Amino acid sequence: MSKELRNLAIIAHVDHGKTTLVDAMFKQSGLFRDNQQMETCAMDYNDLERERGITILAKCTSFTWNNVKLNIVDTPGHADFGGEVERILSMVEGVLLLVDSSEGPMPQTKFVLTKALALGQRPIVVINKVDKPDARAEEVINEIFDLFAALGASEEQLDFPIIYASGRNGWAVRSMTDEHRDLTPLLETIVAHISPPQIDMNAPFQMLATMLDYDQYVGRVLTGKIMSGAASINSSVHAIREGKGIVERARLTKLLSFEGLKRIPIECVECGDIVAIAGLQIATVADTIASTEITTPLKSISVDPPTLSMVFSINDSPLGGQDGKKLTSRMIWDRLQKEAEGNISISVTRTDEQDSFEVAGRGELQLGILIETMRREGFELSISRPHVLYRTDEITGKKLEPMEELYIDLDEEFVGIVVEKITLRKGSLLDMRPSGVGKTRLKFLIPTRGLIGYHCEFLTDTRGSGVMNRSFSGYEPHKGPIEGRSKGVLVSNSAGNAVPYALYFLEERGTLFVSPGDPLYEGMIIGEHCKSNELDVNPTKTKQLSNMRAAGKDENIKLSPPRAISLEQALSYIQDDELVEVTPKAFRLRKKYLDQITRKKMSRLTE
Repeated sequence: MSKELRNLAIIAHVDHGKTTLVDAMFKQSGLFRDNQQMETCAMDYNDLERERGITILAKCTSFTWNNVKLNIVDTPGHADFGGEVERILSMVEGVLLLVDSSEGPMPQTKFVLTKALALGQRPIVVINKVDKPDARAEEVINEIFDLFAALGASEEQLDFPIIYASGRNGWAVRSMTDEHRDLTPLLETIVAHISPPQIDMNAPFQMLATMLDYDQYVGRVLTGKIMSGAASINSSVHAIREGKGIVERARLTKLLSFEGLKRIPIECVECGDIVAIAGLQIATVADTIASTEITTPLKSISVDPPTLSMVFSINDSPLGGQDGKKLTSRMIWDRLQKEAEGNISISVTRTDEQDSFEVAGRGELQLGILIETMRREGFELSISRPHVLYRTDEITGKKLEPMEELYIDLDEEFVGIVVEKITLRKGSLLDMRPSGVGKTRLKFLIPTRGLIGYHCEFLTDTRGSGVMNRSFSGYEPHKGPIEGRSKGVLVSNSAGNAVPYALYFLEERGTLFVSPGDPLYEGMIIGEHCKSNELDVNPTKTKQLSNMRAAGKDENIKLSPPRAISLEQALSYIQDDELVEVTPKAFRLRKKYLDQITRKKMSRLTE
């Protein structure tokens, strides 16, 4: 079996073409009929992935080419989902490192390559999108070689094969002068360069669980690579957890093999293959599923710790319970525990306050995706401002904070304002170089907390043309205070529905977040004040009628459209004394303490 099997992962920075390349492999492997309709980015079948155009969850697929079975894992490209990449690398023998022919190596390229090299893997480098007008393939190859060398690659790893490709058009070549036909050169290189898995069929069955998901028919499904032996349906197994021993005994009720986008039921599984199993109710990611004679767990890969946290709590606003059906702290806790089970880069702990939980992850995007997923499942939540997770230096006792490598590509005219804003957020400019066509690439080292709430401001400063990418760098001594939001907010001091008459006169005070008729309550943030202080206002005030003032004149009031705020924007906008109210139908900004008198008391205590 080992001669006919290859396990590999596709790793790259976001939007460098991983999923599109897998689409082309599907088409050319004969997995689909010539006349069969196939969606683009078929591996991104999650609703949020399709809406955002990104890969969020790592996914396994498989197809056969020239009698060789290729198990391929498509991985996310965002740094926030780095935990998905780290655990996947432990169950493959090789990787395809995709790099955009014009952008070159980016922050996530460095991150995923670091992990792959540390595991001793020899990547195949694929220069993708070489048919772009601004392609600079040869320069990019030199940059990749420099990156390999900087990361301490061995001589064997530095001797990497290079493939030039256009995933969208479905061709790959070994030299730019070769004819553009199909992906055969890439597939031949995969089979020749990546070693087959090592086989030990006589040893007892052992599998390291790497992914966890739920199936409505078979329940919990664990995916991983079989390290030794074989198993069949109804085989007796137990789950072993590092540091805890045996956590569960069970029988395998379902064995599933990957074929294209489907999981196919099979009778038995063998060493070296990547498969999914069902029948265990407690076992989770990083556990070893093994025959009963095995008592020692397989070594699982360590994952970088979370750097950012938010507090999830019940929605206790006056409008709570009107949209969602999952409202209690027990339901929220169970859902968060389920998420932490399958996603090892997220941790969940209880806080000192009742009905609230601290959720820690890699970044705002990762936690924002979790909140959006829960919202669509019918949950109502209150979410706090993101906070970074500090450490203490064991030798000096100083406070350490997480740092990020920040890469920014923007038009030359916006360099000045961006450098100024990043400097105010305690960022240090490390490099600045032209990237062609009037563009400049900036590299900064900046505290993670300095990036909270900056993305929206960055898009405004660069008129939507700038691109910002970041990657976790490490921990350094605390850089000092960073100035927060420069403007205050408009806070409703009464409950009811927003009235056009009141909103018309509030527009001169700042920018509104609400429209006429929207339900409001005391303590809800309805807009941004034009000054730095917080202002309590009455957006439900109606015109006092008299013989001289008729109600019909309100029809002539014209209001500016309210500012639309996405979930990520809301999370980055709020301050420590504010929350985001999340329901299946709405996002609302509010004060933590709704009552005006209580807010003033708590403000004095804080001061």
